[in-house]
Amino acid sequence: MNATMANASAPVAPGRLGTPLVGVEALRYLEALGAWRDQRKGELDLLDEAALQAPDQSAFTGDLTLSMALWKSVSDRYDLLTATWDSGRAGPTELERLSTLVWSRVDTSLAVSLPEACRLSDALATSLRARLGIDTSQADVTTRVRQLRAAVERLRDLVDREPSTVDTTGSATQARLAARVDDLSARFQRGADVGGLLGPLENDAARAERDLIVAASRRAADSRDAARAQALRTELEAQGAALRDLAAQCVKEVASPPRFAVPDVSTLGPVPTDPVAVDAYLVRLDKVRRAMTVAQDAYAAALSERAELRGRLGAYAAKAAALAAAPPRAGFVAGSGAARAGDLEELETRAMAVLDRTPVDLARARALVAAYQAYLASTQSPPPPSTGRTSPGAAS
Repeated sequence: MNATMANASAPVAPGRLGTPLVGVEALRYLEALGAWRDQRKGELDLLDEAALQAPDQSAFTGDLTLSMALWKSVSDRYDLLTATWDSGRAGPTELERLSTLVWSRVDTSLAVSLPEACRLSDALATSLRARLGIDTSQADVTTRVRQLRAAVERLRDLVDREPSTVDTTGSATQARLAARVDDLSARFQRGADVGGLLGPLENDAARAERDLIVAASRRAADSRDAARAQALRTELEAQGAALRDLAAQCVKEVASPPRFAVPDVSTLGPVPTDPVAVDAYLVRLDKVRRAMTVAQDAYAAALSERAELRGRLGAYAAKAAALAAAPPRAGFVAGSGAARAGDLEELETRAMAVLDRTPVDLARARALVAAYQAYLASTQSPPPPSTGRTSPGAAS
């Protein structure tokens, strides 16, 4: 295929994570990102059409699917950015939020930030253009050589950021690509036709950049997972120790306390170093956390119920005292108020005796407080009115 299309290039993102954006820089970036988004969408549509016409369509499916997913992630993040920017009505809080939106990851599967997603999209588009034979600038070889040199420099930066424990494959690849770009540039300066060399070189450079970006983002995600696992393990160790104290207190103060085992996170061993093992470790830590939450809720509820029952009994007793001090209402038998007050006082004494005992029998205390409440409720209703009928067999 011999076609031409505009070559979108992602804008350079301003600022860095944790630092609020500057208003003017944010505006310029949003304008450039919006233009890039629209141009890249049209470019991907043309690439998709070209791939459908290719004899080996399946060879392009993976990169096209990833390209579309990246574009969707960037587009969704752009919508959030413009909403936060609010046509320039962004204050200090919004500018800080803009920085977070720009530099936090937009794709959970690759864990790439917005700038990385844009660069990865550029690399994939370049690779697809080269493989499909779509020339972005048939007449301007100089521009394409300059773009290749920029790609080589980006590769150098990515390689320099790799930890020393990583193998030197990326460094060797970058060195080979740099040599090929220098050779192509020298040929072009001598007047040679380098059109046939540009496509494969652009394809190789784009693939290398894509692989390094993905590898770096995965290492960053693995590192974050390991740090999160270590922090969660430390937190659960402290929580487990406190929970065992809470359980011991509950067993001491409550008769028939809940029976929940408190998980010991130390049985899981130290946090592993292998990324796959770290993922499995995080799953086990989450199970421990959920088990601790269930146990803590049960023990805390048992301990707090004594105080809750005391409070309810005190409130009922205050209400009973207020009713006793009020004038007797019509319909009550004389002297019944004193009798009922004595019954309530006896119920209150029994309930308080149970609540003051350690360990406390919550089931019995619960029943006595409920009996007090029910009896108190009965004293607030007058007896049913008499029908005036005499019972059968009564003396006439």
